[in-house]
Amino acid sequence: QEVKIFRALILGELERGQSQFQALCFVTRLHRNEIIPSESMAKLRQKNPRTVRQAEEVRGLEHLSMDVAVNFSKGAQLSSHIHNVCAEAKEAIYTREEDVKFWLEKGVDGSMFEVLPQTSDLPDLQRCRLCADRWKPCICSYSLSIEWYPCMLKYCKSRDAGGKVSSYKCGIRSCQKGYTFDYYVPQKQLCLWDEET
Repeated sequence: QEVKIFRALILGELERGQSQFQALCFVTRLHRNEIIPSESMAKLRQKNPRTVRQAEEVRGLEHLSMDVAVNFSKGAQLSSHIHNVCAEAKEAIYTREEDVKFWLEKGVDGSMFEVLPQTSDLPDLQRCRLCADRWKPCICSYSLSIEWYPCMLKYCKSRDAGGKVSSYKCGIRSCQKGYTFDYYVPQKQLCLWDEET
């Protein structure tokens, strides 16, 4: 279904009444050519697999407004991986309305999606970092960075005896990318990291 899943596990602050950890899942559409095919990955041998690698290309920060909740028990229709990856985040799986439209056109059951309250619905809804009351609903912001992932194949050129140049797959280009997700929470207590210090 062309699905990309991000899972975040955030350690809780026990002295502030939080549980041991909080899990979040962000589900978005995976665009073609965003990551290299797994078949290509399997064929390319990695030299020095224990080396800590630096990304060759830093891709820009993507800011995503996650305005729809995904029902965990029905999420398998969207991706079989949601059941395993998002098991700890059953009540906190988010996606975007524009991605939902794409999946609905592909025949996915719309009953798994629930549009979350927006600022237009609740005029006093503000960002959690600006909200003083820990029990009020607000818009939470969570940022993460993927430090290294295989984003493109590398092609090398070779010249045969007749001087004809041809290209062949000879490696993987790596990228780094950051994401910021904004989403509704029913109380600021679920978003205590998003505070101005």
